Amino acid sequence: MHTSRWLMIFYALLLTFGIFTAVPNLLTKNHITQIKQYVPFFPERQVTLGLDLRGGSSLELEIDNQTLERERLQNILESAHSLLRTQKIRPQSIRILKNSLVIIIPDDVQRQQATKALKGLASPIFIKALSSPVEDLSIIQKENKISITLTENAIKYHINNAVNQSIEIIRQRIDKIGVSEPAIQRIGDNRIQVQLPGIQDPEQLRSLVGTTAKISFHLVEPHADIHNPPLGVSILPDYRKDSKQSYPVQDKIALDGSTLINARVSYEHETNQPRISFELNHQGAQELAQISKENIGRAFAIVLDDKVLTAPTIQSVIPNGRGEITGNFTTSEAVTLSALLRAGALPAPLKIVQQHSVGPDLGADAIKRGIYTGILGFTSVILFIVLLYGIWGIIADIALALHTILIFSVLSLLNATLTLPGIAGIILGIGITVDANILINERIREEHRKGIGALAALDRGFKHALSTIIDANITIIIASLLLWYFGTGPVRGFAVTMFFGIIISMFTNILIVRILMEWIIRKWKIKRLHIRSFLHFIPTNTKIRFMKARFIGLALSIAVSGYSVFLFFNPGLNYGLDFKGGIQLEVMTQKADQLTNMRSTLSKLHLGEIALQNIDNQKVIVRIEDNNSEQEAQTRKISRVKTAIQALYPDSFFSQIEMIGPKISDEIAKNAFLAVVFSGIAMSLYILWRFGCFVSISAIATLILDTTKMIGVFGLFQFDFNLTAIAALMTIIGYSVNDKVVVYDRIRENLHLDRTKNLREIIDISVNQVLIRCIFTTATTTLSILPMAIWGEQTLSNFAQPVIIGIIIATSSSIFISAPILMFLSSWWKKKYE
Repeated sequence: MHTSRWLMIFYALLLTFGIFTAVPNLLTKNHITQIKQYVPFFPERQVTLGLDLRGGSSLELEIDNQTLERERLQNILESAHSLLRTQKIRPQSIRILKNSLVIIIPDDVQRQQATKALKGLASPIFIKALSSPVEDLSIIQKENKISITLTENAIKYHINNAVNQSIEIIRQRIDKIGVSEPAIQRIGDNRIQVQLPGIQDPEQLRSLVGTTAKISFHLVEPHADIHNPPLGVSILPDYRKDSKQSYPVQDKIALDGSTLINARVSYEHETNQPRISFELNHQGAQELAQISKENIGRAFAIVLDDKVLTAPTIQSVIPNGRGEITGNFTTSEAVTLSALLRAGALPAPLKIVQQHSVGPDLGADAIKRGIYTGILGFTSVILFIVLLYGIWGIIADIALALHTILIFSVLSLLNATLTLPGIAGIILGIGITVDANILINERIREEHRKGIGALAALDRGFKHALSTIIDANITIIIASLLLWYFGTGPVRGFAVTMFFGIIISMFTNILIVRILMEWIIRKWKIKRLHIRSFLHFIPTNTKIRFMKARFIGLALSIAVSGYSVFLFFNPGLNYGLDFKGGIQLEVMTQKADQLTNMRSTLSKLHLGEIALQNIDNQKVIVRIEDNNSEQEAQTRKISRVKTAIQALYPDSFFSQIEMIGPKISDEIAKNAFLAVVFSGIAMSLYILWRFGCFVSISAIATLILDTTKMIGVFGLFQFDFNLTAIAALMTIIGYSVNDKVVVYDRIRENLHLDRTKNLREIIDISVNQVLIRCIFTTATTTLSILPMAIWGEQTLSNFAQPVIIGIIIATSSSIFISAPILMFLSSWWKKKYE
């Protein structure tokens, strides 16, 4: 087969474009700006580094739906009060019960009149553009009651608006403190993810993003009993956490915070203490002047989210609408508060469901280790391929280099974020995608041994390998797509790099390699395509009778799987923070080996179950199991632990802080289970479609055995079982099915080629034919991630170590388990129905 010139030109342009768009990733932004002065069309998009690679903080926030709905009903209650008063209707009672506003009017005539009037409170809303309007209120009259509830569409509408408004307000707040390259995006229906590079202080981030910032001005009730306040007065705490002072504040808002138009940080001349100067609009200035005129000598509280910022005494009339908020603020607190006041209040409270902070040193170390282990893994693979296939291996290595460049090109075009798991996906993808070259070269070797010419061997080798490559790669694609759909955060980055890595490999490792090999054959007029190996000791034509040991293999596999089930219960899996919820801190200290002192100090805080783990004698991981506390309680725990550890070890600092709330951990566990189950089902259905019922059943059975063994591996070695572990498990499942597809494809081919042999002989021949390919693919995949497992950052090593074990399990089951199960099923069918 000869590739057309036009097609080759298209491929060349595509590769040139890919390399061109990947180049900016090697340059700094200043270099790109300088180049664009001379080359205006030079691309400027780069792969964005995730927070785990450059340091910073990330929050996942959730709109408080119940509070939002409650506030909306409160507004309706006030409107209903006013409306009924205008209609001169006196209800027996009007109050909010659960999710409804209930109005009791005993008089039938007045009740009918009220129902008709209250329907005017409903307003049409548009759920989508160009859609028909729907009512936002459901008004039902039953007996002597009128019930008003928000419709389901109205709730969704208000949540959607609240999310959109919150994103814009959060963006304004962040812009006002000057954080560069913030990432703010919507997640699902009612969540927002905020990523801020460079900010490692979780307190500042929570204050900046999670604070509702509803400000109001209230008069303080004089001589009120704090323990028994009069009606219409609430006891509010001081804004400062270390203060125990409380204020008897009138519930009635004297001046609304919406009149505030500016707030900035200033400093007292004598003490240089930070303070916040604010300014009101014209209406607010007039109202403040009137309030101050009528209440000279009374305390006037400035309240932010039900906490008193300050409560100064009015000394004289305030005519210009300007004032100052003083307190023992730090400069950082004053900057954050002024940003909150300028940006305005959030439309609804936001709850922090997940938090992650990474120090810049840890991010830099992660990048360095990721690059070094990646280069080492890549170098190991390309050297191994050259040893296997000589000069033809160099062509495969060229394709591998192009494959890696094109991955960065695609990630740049998508403006994707590269995380540590994403790096793992690229490195692992390099090992897996080499499988295509191994399949092709081994097929070409088989055709060469038949004595046919170079171009014919090349054509047949690619033709026979193509269907196997497609079938095997689709299984990895299925795993990647499901992992992306059910995964969150960095694990999605792994899924993206794996997915595009497989797609790109179909282009580089098949089309480009074929063109290069064909060009060399024609250029040098090669008659016989003999792919020589430098590893002469490897047998090429084995005749091992695998089916003879089928009973031993199956019995051993079932026994190991049974033991793995036992390990699942005892000692059980070492569930990470993703699944258990709670708090995890990474403490860097020179005294990391002195865990006894740290454990004793932390136990005195009575924070619940605390686990300590020493890593490299310089890092201690502190885990606090807490699947019940809400955001504020967890925040207080983090603060107390940091204070206690820094008092014990003054040289210590916190390289990483992570907090996962109970709701998010439950969701992660559920999605992880669904991802594994659906991936198994999807792959089994694909195999059923491509190979038939018996092959599908044997694949499912083998997959169950492989998965249980991997669960046993996690239980035996006590690897962290978290989202990274799920990514590893999904990769192993995909790899396992990939391996088995190669075996099944060869069995199917041989069944068509030779109908004189029985199934047992066909299976033995087929397994021997793919044996070398299975070993080589296992070797290249292992070599690609072995440096990661040994020297990689903790996240990378926790991923790579179980994957290496899983690859060995998957390869052995492809050879010794899947084919015997297929044979047993076929024999059973023949005995029963023939």
